[in-house]
Amino acid sequence: MLSLASTLVTRAARLIQAAYEEPALWTISAKGCVVGSLVCEAGAWRLSWFDDAPPRLVNYAGRVDSDVEALALVFSERLGAPVRLESLPV
Repeated sequence: MLSLASTLVTRAARLIQAAYEEPALWTISAKGCVVGSLVCEAGAWRLSWFDDAPPRLVNYAGRVDSDVEALALVFSERLGAPVRLESLPV
């Protein structure tokens, strides 16, 4: 139950940050390793990948916007394994 509450609070925080276009930073984790980051600054969204990131993720050329949950699902489908985006304080 605590995990569900934590997930809901995290999602709400993401929506609030995106709605006000405040700077935001997320780590992108796959298979237990942080493989990249997602940054939103002044309304511009940018993906950055680390050297060991899976090519299926690095080659993503789709839309990147405030729907971080949808992006995590797209990445998970591309990789065939769960991908998590976790918000960090900026």
